Amino acid sequence: MELLQKSIMIFRKSLLARVAAAILIGCGAGSCFGLADGAAAVPIDAARAFATFSALFSSFLAFMIPLIIAGLVTASIAEIEQGAGKMLFATVAIAYADTVFCGFISYGVGATVFPHFTDAAAQAGAAPFASPAPYFTVKIPPVIDVMSALMLAFVAGMGISGLGCETLRKAVREFGAIVSATIEKAIVPLLPPYIFCIFLDMAWTGQAVAVASSFAMVVAVIFAMHILIILIQYCLAGAYCRRNPFKAIACMMPAYFTALGTSSSAAAIPVSHECALRYGISRETAGLVIPLTATIHMSGSAMKITACAVALSLMRGYGLAFADFAGFVMMLGVIAVASPGVPGGAIMASLGILGSILGFNAADLALMIALYLAMDSFGTACNVIGDGAIAMVVDRMAAKRSAWRKPSAGGAGSGERAT
Repeated sequence: MELLQKSIMIFRKSLLARVAAAILIGCGAGSCFGLADGAAAVPIDAARAFATFSALFSSFLAFMIPLIIAGLVTASIAEIEQGAGKMLFATVAIAYADTVFCGFISYGVGATVFPHFTDAAAQAGAAPFASPAPYFTVKIPPVIDVMSALMLAFVAGMGISGLGCETLRKAVREFGAIVSATIEKAIVPLLPPYIFCIFLDMAWTGQAVAVASSFAMVVAVIFAMHILIILIQYCLAGAYCRRNPFKAIACMMPAYFTALGTSSSAAAIPVSHECALRYGISRETAGLVIPLTATIHMSGSAMKITACAVALSLMRGYGLAFADFAGFVMMLGVIAVASPGVPGGAIMASLGILGSILGFNAADLALMIALYLAMDSFGTACNVIGDGAIAMVVDRMAAKRSAWRKPSAGGAGSGERAT
């Protein structure tokens, strides 16, 4: 009895467990009670009820996407300190470059590997049976489109940061808190039933088996890819810093497993900080870089989202135009910075550009959420362990600046120009 109670408690707290259960129950229910020989084996009323909930939640989600971008990105940019030092901007630039770099690696690997096992899902794209129609729909038009929300966030955020507008800073901070609370209290709890409805519909129309089998292969490739990205990050950092990358990885493993167990970059900050200090990174650098990169460095998330987008584009027959994905990856690096600290925050923040740049519809976005959440902890762990590589690089840069300014024994600066 006690074991059952513990299992129920874990299930309630774990979003991944609830999403996995929603997928399995949706596929099972759709397969057992869907169309058999062209005739409905379950009352159409039940199927239409689920379709109605799916349509309503989809409309609400479309309304929230621009608000998520405007609220979170504006608040994130507004928090940048006025007159921040060069090391801060160097850290931000490296984190963004690495996030985008990992996104392009993911696109290259996905475009090469995924076509070999997404053909079945692509062929199942034309559903043999029609989806059940909802009883009614409610259109909730967004107050602003996605790109306008993003531009507003940049203009307002940079203006607040540059001019020191404390009143507006407080306002956008509170609006960002409202958006984060809406995600945590309304959207995330309703994701499992929404995903259940999506997979129920896919099983009903005969697409679920092909898509689910392709998803399993995608997850396996992404898991291998996240190991590859960690190795690339530390080999590049080790080459620049002239340090052994494998010793650095071994030193950061406690932070990796903390992030893997908690699915939270914030929860891993104390462990990451301690690991960085034990590897010889200065206290000043670790104190700046580790907390900052826990918020802005999303290499693992960018890798996962890009790979999932490539796989789904192949399954849906959308194509893999490099120009579209290049723009998507560049924007994803910016959007990831504003990801809220809730499970699945990165994918929620990126839904806008998935629709506006890659043309994903509501069902596609639901599949993206399900596929992303299946690997949420591994992406977070990849983000966190990559923070250590950035700390190595920034610490080396800081040491070089100190050496440049240090005066030589002869009186003149060792690196200073004589004037």
